[in-house]
Amino acid sequence: MGLSWAYHDASVGAEEAEQLLRTAIDSGVDHFDTSDAYGFGENEKLVGRAIAASGRRDELVLATKAGLVGGDGEGSAKYKYARNGRPEYIRDACDASLRRLGLETIDLYYLHRIDPETPVEETWSAMAGLVAAGKVRWLGISEAKVAELERIRRIHPVTAVQSELSLWTRDYLEDVLPWCETNGTSFVAFSPLGRGFLTGTITTESRFSENDFRSTLPRFSAEAVAANQRIVEAVRAVAERVGRSSAQVALAWVLARGEHVLAIPGTQREKYLRQNLAAGDLELSPQDLAELDAVPAPVGGRY
Repeated sequence: MGLSWAYHDASVGAEEAEQLLRTAIDSGVDHFDTSDAYGFGENEKLVGRAIAASGRRDELVLATKAGLVGGDGEGSAKYKYARNGRPEYIRDACDASLRRLGLETIDLYYLHRIDPETPVEETWSAMAGLVAAGKVRWLGISEAKVAELERIRRIHPVTAVQSELSLWTRDYLEDVLPWCETNGTSFVAFSPLGRGFLTGTITTESRFSENDFRSTLPRFSAEAVAANQRIVEAVRAVAERVGRSSAQVALAWVLARGEHVLAIPGTQREKYLRQNLAAGDLELSPQDLAELDAVPAPVGGRY
């Protein structure tokens, strides 16, 4: 996402972004996550080019999403999205994503958000139809509650639930994670580094441009950033003890939630890509995990 939208650094051009994705593939990354909402489809085009150039399509799992519409304003207005789960919209969105990605089949297709104006059963049935048509292999859903998951699993299996999970977003630990484990569903954690906050690089002196998604989020107000340094300090203390970076410790905590939990950290730089990959080899001790589990709840809402 960050290569095209929300946190995109304008100094990272399309060629550099594509090379980063190819480097990720060469480094063993086999799961890529995008959406038609990221940069008005430009992120899907970028990912599609990188996959085609790699010549290794069959080794990769490509996930994309549909269900969020809008975001055509300037500055923070570009992040004002509506939801659309109507069956005809989902079918058209899938065809458009396939064209942009340059693929015949999407491996994992998510409902990006549930549309309150459309019964989720209708949306999910339409998505199941895409599987039957051979356009999609597996279905996922983002930010769903257990009651909603129970409703849709009767129609078609839920391969993955993608929701925010990190040391400062633990909303789904008590119910959705156990549900996923019980039902053989992967939990895909987005923003596992707290949109960069848990790396320790964001301080009270940090400023975000109006084009940066974080400028719209309560948790990144000056007051919240100051209060939430307590969480950063706790992560840093463990990182110093184990000889790793704060980002690696934060990722390792997410991965320790269970074998069914995957993390999808985003980055725009090869340096941080390699750092994130190395987190997969970090096994935190019971003491480390206990300290991290005890960090205080964050100040400020997610959205």
